[in-house]
Amino acid sequence: MLSLRKNIVRWGSGLLLPAAIAVTVFVFWWQCHPETLSYHEQNQLFLWSSDYFFERISVAGGLADWTAEFVVQFYYVEWVGALLLALLFAIMQQLTLRLLNGNESVSHSRKAGKWIRQVFSLLPSLFFLWLMGDENVLLSLPVAFTMALATALAFRRMPMWADLPAVPLIYWAIGPVVWIYVALRIANTPLRRASIKLRVMAVVLPLWLLAVQWAAGTWLLRQWPRQMVWTGLNYYRIPMQWPDLSGYNSDKYELLKQDYLIRHEQWDKLLERASRRVVQTPFWSNSVNLALSAKGQLADKIFDYWQSGPNALLSPMVRDNMTNLPTAEAFWRLGMVNSALRYYSDLQESILNARKSGRFEKRITECLIVNGQYDVARKHLALLKKTLFYSSWAEEAEKSLGSEAAINAHPVWGKQRQKRYAQSFLYNYGEIDKMLGLLFMQDTSNKMALEYFLCQLLLKCDAQLFMQSLPLAQKHGGYEVMPMAWQDAVSCMRSRTAVDSPYGRYVKRFMAGVQK
Repeated sequence: MLSLRKNIVRWGSGLLLPAAIAVTVFVFWWQCHPETLSYHEQNQLFLWSSDYFFERISVAGGLADWTAEFVVQFYYVEWVGALLLALLFAIMQQLTLRLLNGNESVSHSRKAGKWIRQVFSLLPSLFFLWLMGDENVLLSLPVAFTMALATALAFRRMPMWADLPAVPLIYWAIGPVVWIYVALRIANTPLRRASIKLRVMAVVLPLWLLAVQWAAGTWLLRQWPRQMVWTGLNYYRIPMQWPDLSGYNSDKYELLKQDYLIRHEQWDKLLERASRRVVQTPFWSNSVNLALSAKGQLADKIFDYWQSGPNALLSPMVRDNMTNLPTAEAFWRLGMVNSALRYYSDLQESILNARKSGRFEKRITECLIVNGQYDVARKHLALLKKTLFYSSWAEEAEKSLGSEAAINAHPVWGKQRQKRYAQSFLYNYGEIDKMLGLLFMQDTSNKMALEYFLCQLLLKCDAQLFMQSLPLAQKHGGYEVMPMAWQDAVSCMRSRTAVDSPYGRYVKRFMAGVQK
């Protein structure tokens, strides 16, 4: 009985450290940085199909990449994604500890006590937790590392000569992280007491791995840059670049948070954060103004927040997977469906590791449905139907294809059809104010278009056209009194001296920028 009790106590104490790691990682991602989980999820589209699986494993590191994407799809439900990450980090720590305990040079050292090995076992988990502060570090890297640890532990009693056929297979499964496996295999061999054959193998094995990678880059992966063959094809989202080692950049993470809040339509939280922290970029202004518009406060409070300039409402196209997200969403809500379609399509094509996006695919499909392009929409829906979290939406949307009555009665698509332009014309960002004015004039119930139109005139300091357009707001806006921001602007325009007011300060800063 006493022996059983001791075993239970020993077993329970052994679980304390991995449990503490799991809880810490879970809380960190779920409560502190759910925006990072959302960002990763929206930059891939995991498909439940054999074609997708074989496409992934057809390159070096493909199994680790497929496994990582399998996990990342669950980031759609943040607490589930955080739970899976917690499990991964706890497994990583336990594998590291077991390898340390099994290494004779460590376990038999007088200096290396049990608690020291436990401390060292934390290092890989802490390293990856820090490295993943760069939002473009893919989960495939820590997954590949964990696979390397697990393989080294499973093969620790395998004769080293068997690594000759094993190393190419492991390389193809996890990529260049196979070097961790090779290093562990050599470290686990007591070379001082080893036979000559083992000592020779300890030298041959790294040379053999170099030859394997060279052969892969020369023949099997010759379409890939040689640098990526040696450092990993799918460890980092941006090809030919290295992770940002500065950790969790606060400005970058604030913008990720804004995008997360836009995706979940948490407008009050977005504005509350914006009142405490300003990131002086058009993305920040686009996000804040979209939130103000959603809350019906744009015309009153636009200049209570920092504005980046004439691009503060809608930004010109920037070819990356992030910058134009609030603009694309604003286009959709305004009823500029073709502009939204173009921006969301470019955002998806700008995911530099050539992945799709469930979030973008869904909005692209909605734009196609509103425009009546049902055949193209059906192809996008077929893709979404192979996913876990978008399939039910895709199946429901597919039922409406071809039914004009169903689409016109839809609470979202029907309104977008009413708002969109009646006639086609060439898009010109330089005349975005005129495009907004035309959008409003064809549907005077589109209050968002009216406020974006007049606020755009204020942002570009077009006082004459703003004053000429105010009667439109009086006639169609339904305002009991003129909104505060517009009152302030009118007061500034009528004054012959500089006015110390929200709009007056914006004009002063805008004119200073123009003069430069």
